[in-house]
Amino acid sequence: EVQLVESGGGLVQAGGSLRLSCAASGFTFDDYAIGWFRQAPGKEREGISCISTSDGGTYYANSVKGRFTISSDNAKNTVYLQMNNLKPEDMAVYYCAATLGPLGSSWYLWGFDYWGQGTQVTVSS
Repeated sequence: EVQLVESGGGLVQAGGSLRLSCAASGFTFDDYAIGWFRQAPGKEREGISCISTSDGGTYYANSVKGRFTISSDNAKNTVYLQMNNLKPEDMAVYYCAATLGPLGSSWYLWGFDYWGQGTQVTVSS
C-alpha cells in the first residue's frame, strides 16, 4: 500500500521556521519525484517545491525561493521541506505528493499519483 505521511506543521510566528517531513512507503522511492503543494482557504492549490530523488534536482516556486529548501534522505524514504522566514501568506495546508520521476522545471504541470493527508501550517503576524 502506498502511503505518504506529512508531519511537522504547526503554529509559528512570522519570521519563524518549520520543517515539514514526508515519509513515503509502498513504492520505489528512488524512481519518484516528490512535490510539496499547499492550499489556503479560498485559494487554488499551489505547487511550491519538488525534488527528483534519483538525481537530486530541486525546483521552487518564486513565492518560496530563497526561503524554503527541499531535501531528501533516500535511506529513510523521506523528503523534507525546511521553511524559513515564514510569512502570514504561507499559511495553508501543506501536502506532499509523488509521481514517477525525474521531473524538470515544469514539474508542477504533471499529475501526481499519490498524495498525503496534509499538515496545517499557521503563521501568526
